Amino acid sequence: MLSPEEQGWVEKFQLYEKSVQNHEGDIEFINSEFDRIYGKEPLVLREDFGGTGLLSCGWVKQSNKHKAYAVDLDPRPIGYGKSVHFINLSPDAQKRMTYIEGNVLDNQNFKSDVIVAFNFSYFIFKKRSQLLTYFKKVREGLNSKGAFFIDLFGGTEACQPLVEETTHEDHTYFWDCDNFNPISNEVLYYIHFKVGKRKIDKAFVYDWRMWSLAELREILEEAGFSKTVAYWEGDDGEGGGDGNFYPADSAEACESWVTYIMALP
Repeated sequence: MLSPEEQGWVEKFQLYEKSVQNHEGDIEFINSEFDRIYGKEPLVLREDFGGTGLLSCGWVKQSNKHKAYAVDLDPRPIGYGKSVHFINLSPDAQKRMTYIEGNVLDNQNFKSDVIVAFNFSYFIFKKRSQLLTYFKKVREGLNSKGAFFIDLFGGTEACQPLVEETTHEDHTYFWDCDNFNPISNEVLYYIHFKVGKRKIDKAFVYDWRMWSLAELREILEEAGFSKTVAYWEGDDGEGGGDGNFYPADSAEACESWVTYIMALP
């Protein structure tokens, strides 16, 4: 039987996945861009800061040739992922899905077609030297025909105290920018949830540095990547995004945006 603390974390992970993650969309985007560049499908995925491994478990469902590795330091999301996502994979798919409880800076004994660092998790590296070291490790872990994908966010609203509230079918999600330091570019974010009348304050805490798209491309190139591609989201005609991302060299300054960068070896 789970302790109250363990039950609390299970609920937080459930709410987080419902509110934040769209692993099907991420997989579709990765496959499409990889095929556009190399004319083939990627088979081996490494999901850094993988958390519950939701993306990795979805990855191996694609065929009996797909393999995935989810790397994370925290045993709590890994335990949740194993009990919820991994257990529902077929026996064959389970053989092709591996959780690694470890540091993304550790050396791995395998190469990947694709490495991802999603949900802005690499923002945890606050110094340029730290982020450069991580990107170099990623570069070493890719096959010669491989791709590294990161997501990022920005805009004027991303750097000011603001609480965004999103209502879902069975809960409400709050993205709370508590503080932004313009000298260091350090930012403190919280995720809160509300289920019925019950509020779950500071379910997740993010003490990050905000990195700009231009900075990230420069550091990726310094880390040895031969090319980086910046993406921008299409317009839905009503002032919002349409969920489709396209390579772009320039874009309109928005109050809030989320996008991807792809880096090639």
